[in-house]
Amino acid sequence: MFADTGLGKTATELEWARHVSQFGRVLILAPLAVAHQIEREAQKFGMAGVYARHPGDTESPVVITNYHRAEEFLSVKWAGIVLDESSILKSVDGHTRKLLTEGSLSIPYRLACTATPAPNDHAELGNHAEFLGVCTRSEMLSEYFMHDGGNTASWRLKRHAVNDFWAWVASWSSAVRIPSDLGFDDAGYILEPLTFHDHVIEVDHISSREAGLLFAAEARTLSEQRAVRRETMQQRIDMAVELTRGDRPAIVWAELNAEADAAERAIQDAVQVSGSDSPEKKEDVIRGFVDGAHRVLVTKVKVAGFGLNFQHCSNMVFLGASHSYEMTYQAVRRCWRYGQTQPVDVHVIRAETEAAISRNYKRKEAEAARMAAALVAQVKAHTIGHKVLTYRPALPMHVPEWVGVE
Repeated sequence: MFADTGLGKTATELEWARHVSQFGRVLILAPLAVAHQIEREAQKFGMAGVYARHPGDTESPVVITNYHRAEEFLSVKWAGIVLDESSILKSVDGHTRKLLTEGSLSIPYRLACTATPAPNDHAELGNHAEFLGVCTRSEMLSEYFMHDGGNTASWRLKRHAVNDFWAWVASWSSAVRIPSDLGFDDAGYILEPLTFHDHVIEVDHISSREAGLLFAAEARTLSEQRAVRRETMQQRIDMAVELTRGDRPAIVWAELNAEADAAERAIQDAVQVSGSDSPEKKEDVIRGFVDGAHRVLVTKVKVAGFGLNFQHCSNMVFLGASHSYEMTYQAVRRCWRYGQTQPVDVHVIRAETEAAISRNYKRKEAEAARMAAALVAQVKAHTIGHKVLTYRPALPMHVPEWVGVE
């Protein structure tokens, strides 16, 4: 199920698990801290779903745990498995992808749920098909794709196979961004306003002029961008302090460990969740932020940017611009999602020499919007109103005379 954030993937997962549980127990795997969130959703709907750290901790028909415990849980027999935020399958050669795919081969019922992928993200589509047992990624590529020019690592959808490919995708998946994509009313699904605020830090031009340049050159390479980010770190922190001042809950997204540590020290009522923290600490701090025990959360997108619901917060600060559209989009959607009652402010702090990063992000944003629209349109065309012919094997088959069968 490729559904945009906030469209009820958790409720769908739990309902699917309820039906499958008549054949045996169901395992739901989710990102860190999201498992507890799914458990709370199950309680809210009065459905089965208990979080467990180890397989023997509960006899519930639906068990919820985190991806980092997957290997232990996959050693137990399950009738069904659900992958929450299944974009984790995107990595073609990743250890986790291989573990989940191979470890689920003996599980008869499988469901994968994630946000709408880009139509040209062949790895993500192929890996989902492979996890579900539809076909392998290699089989998908050989049937519908061809190498793009002389680059054997780049694949392009065959022009004559476009309609057949999306009809095939629609046979094992559904894609939706808003209810009207599936023919329903969008009332109640119009999000609150989202505003991006671009905060630019001036840089010192003295060294550039001494080198014979009129202005400081743009930071284009990764090493140049990291250097600029470190040089302007204190200005970024000072600006973040001002942007998070007051009683309003806020999230501060960092990229470097040093800037995350500095932000936690400088910002009032701030608490940090880092990658080095134990799973238990991460869960406790994130739950405390959701419950209001902590006003400001300082973390990285790869730690808390996927699957979590932070609708109580409508203010976030990025300590730097990012090239990754997916990471930024996912981080923003933690707050800008259904259930949010306030306009959401996103503050991006960057140095004036990082304009190239902003341009690159805006380009990717426009491309992603076009790609998502194309995917939904293609799948919608093959899903809504699509008639499935009933197979009736009792009808006699008439073999042509030229076949030569008596």
